[in-house]
Amino acid sequence: MLAPLPDPVLPQTLSAALLRGIRGKCPRCGEAKLFGKFLKPIAVCPRCHQDWSHHRADDMPPYISILITGHVLAPVIIYFGAFSDISMWQALTVCLVLAAVLMIGLLQPAKGGVIALQWWHGMHGFVPSGKVEAEQAAQPASGGPWG
Repeated sequence: MLAPLPDPVLPQTLSAALLRGIRGKCPRCGEAKLFGKFLKPIAVCPRCHQDWSHHRADDMPPYISILITGHVLAPVIIYFGAFSDISMWQALTVCLVLAAVLMIGLLQPAKGGVIALQWWHGMHGFVPSGKVEAEQAAQPASGGPWG
């Protein structure tokens, strides 16, 4: 018979939960994979049994991906337009390929971060929220007025 797993190590801050989600790990335990497929999160974490079906990431991950891609590519586009000797078609090809790679590469980390953010703040049915769980875990168990 398998021994029961120890309680998960909960993140103590929002940034720790976000980092776990961005890395594609369960924001609650940090051990199991958050995604079963490229952008499809698992329904329930096999390690800590957190239900991830409540998330509503919707359009936020693409917005984040596009925002970061635009800020990264803006200096590249300015360089090609002002200082480079390559043709406009070559510059356009390089920028389009870079944009596609960046946007697709940032989608899963952005979605993991959005799911972690929703869990931490108790949005969309995540009860208790990650913040409440972390605060409860940080408080010592009291066994009466003398400890």
